[in-house]
Amino acid sequence: MLNDDNFFEKVYKVTCLVPRGRVTTYGAIARYIGSPQASRMVGWALNQSHNAARFIPAHRVINRNGLLTGKHHFRHEKMMQELLENEGVKIIEDLVVDFKILFWDPNKELI
Repeated sequence: MLNDDNFFEKVYKVTCLVPRGRVTTYGAIARYIGSPQASRMVGWALNQSHNAARFIPAHRVINRNGLLTGKHHFRHEKMMQELLENEGVKIIEDLVVDFKILFWDPNKELI
């Protein structure tokens, strides 16, 4: 778990660890940083990530059902899907195909 930074920075640090071609969820990040009830706040932080000094791969963070619910916060509505597809993630009707296989859980991966 990350202890030293503000909430947004914790979210950004974990998001930057999500491997190319994998996805995680707002809730998984919230649990990992010690704020399990704050998945919406994780989404809010990622909506602001375009202001970060470094690239934050916010496109790799989706909802718990595998849906691209954050797509409206990108430059254009298909950008999130395009970024994921460029990494080999298949999307059909805003849903990540093989979500359970591609799911990267920081609570298990970063032990």
